[in-house]
Amino acid sequence: MCGIAGIISPKARNYSENLQKMTHSIAHRGPDSEHHEFYENAALGHRRLSIIDLSETGKQPMFSNTKNECIVLNGEIYGYQDLKKKYADYPYRGTSDTEVILAMYQEKGKELLNELPGMFAFAIWNEEKQELFCARDRFGEKPLYYATGKNGEFVFASEIKAILASGLIVPKINNEALYHFLQYGYVSAYQSIYSNIFALPPAHFLVYSNGNISIERYYSIPKNDIQISLSDAKEEFVHLLKNAVQKQLIADVEVGSFLSGGLDSSTIVAMVNEFKPKQTTISFGYSGEHSELKFAEKIAQKYETNHIEIHENRGNIAVELLKVSPFFDEPFADMSYIPQFKICEAAARHLKVVLAGDVGDELFGGYQFYTIENQMKNHFSYNNMLYKFGLKQFGKFRETSYITKEIIGHQNILDFHQNKVRNYFLPREMAELGISSKYHQEYSFAANPDSLNDIMRTDLEKYVPGNMLVKSDRMAMANSLEVRTPFLDQDFAEFCVQLPENLKLDSENDKIILRESMRNYWTETIRNRHKQGFGSSVENWFEEKSLMELSDDLLKNKHSKIFEFVDFHQTQKFLGKDKKHWNLLQLALWANNNS
Repeated sequence: MCGIAGIISPKARNYSENLQKMTHSIAHRGPDSEHHEFYENAALGHRRLSIIDLSETGKQPMFSNTKNECIVLNGEIYGYQDLKKKYADYPYRGTSDTEVILAMYQEKGKELLNELPGMFAFAIWNEEKQELFCARDRFGEKPLYYATGKNGEFVFASEIKAILASGLIVPKINNEALYHFLQYGYVSAYQSIYSNIFALPPAHFLVYSNGNISIERYYSIPKNDIQISLSDAKEEFVHLLKNAVQKQLIADVEVGSFLSGGLDSSTIVAMVNEFKPKQTTISFGYSGEHSELKFAEKIAQKYETNHIEIHENRGNIAVELLKVSPFFDEPFADMSYIPQFKICEAAARHLKVVLAGDVGDELFGGYQFYTIENQMKNHFSYNNMLYKFGLKQFGKFRETSYITKEIIGHQNILDFHQNKVRNYFLPREMAELGISSKYHQEYSFAANPDSLNDIMRTDLEKYVPGNMLVKSDRMAMANSLEVRTPFLDQDFAEFCVQLPENLKLDSENDKIILRESMRNYWTETIRNRHKQGFGSSVENWFEEKSLMELSDDLLKNKHSKIFEFVDFHQTQKFLGKDKKHWNLLQLALWANNNS
């Protein structure tokens, strides 16, 4: 895992100081080394976290054998050894996965993306064509941002802070991104908080040539469900997951695993055990609070892991927010980012690489709201205007159920999902704050509004890259740690996406395919468990004096930077020690950090 940066402009060597500032700003992404390379019209920079080929032959920026091409890569190409055999005519100098991309590029050009696995964001300069080719992985595990500089330069980097550090961009606030943040608590993966700094979306590539930028999608998640029996699905599930884990264990340093004691992380640990009998597992919990540590310990005992259990007292939340929030260059309101930072911090004391069980809920149907949506879909009144009208009239006189109210209040389950689930502010509330420029994200498929699977597909293209993978990447990289996600292996993820809904959840169970496939790999204590997070509640956090003092400093002072974007007086209505209050506090922290 690393950090990349570059400036494309005539007389590129004149930008050596700008490039130096860019790579310095992302030193946390790669503390092991820093290098720059220059062509006449291209300057490329790299910060290295050494994982594969620790020698000098693995360093970047990396020239091809002809020196016509030069690459900077952030990420890992799983299964690169097989690709190396396929592209055996290339005169390899080292054993890194980066060099394989150069070999593929020389033979296939941008078509290499059709067979490139893994998590990645890379840029290749082609000297002969005077062209920059950039790409980002299918699900958005690794970030890439770009902008046009004040003198027409093309500037790119792993993080927004590096683009700003170049000194070539005067950022402008993106009101559409503010709207998205206020509604959902994160900025869409298809844009940035600034209107003149852009995110290259997941599954897209970019070509910069002759001052022109062209962007294309190269991958779409499967759009159709398959028909398969439970027995066949279980067999394929285990087979594909074993392959995914085996590929992601390749490294020239030790690879450990996060172990929360939940179903997903326990599954990863069980699969690792198939290939690595003595693995290191890491668990984290706050002392004195209900946690999953006892479940994690049982799994660690079952597989005789080298188990590291981290207990920490809840620190001063205000101090931790001030410390951690700057690693996000955009406002970010997911409450679990501080615990995520803590577990990455603890893991980095022992390891450079860990496997995580992220994205299981989206692939297997694990969230409680998926169950609610399934209940809505199967309710007698769903999609029946007459029944809905009758229930609406009935509700004027008698209390109705939550399911009934949501069916009446929404056109379909997709409408409920997009406009109720994980939402902070309503459109009218945002309008009161002075934000009304709504952002409409594009998807690679046309969602059936009554399909649970299409809701999960929506989450894979919206919530996962915009929130989950941002949190994973930034919190891991803040601690110079690489986190790998076996569930996002292309073959495994595609198989899960296409499974019929009845193999994911029904009226009684969630994650059916996972539970049925992995039951014998788990301990008895976790077989019937359901999802549990880090156990924090925003209301409890606001009981802390220090957090309220921080809130007052930022949100009750009309001169705070946040009030350059939202209305001061209207903001005071939303400081109720709840999720809206938390959302505004994160926006204020970001504004303060980036003023």
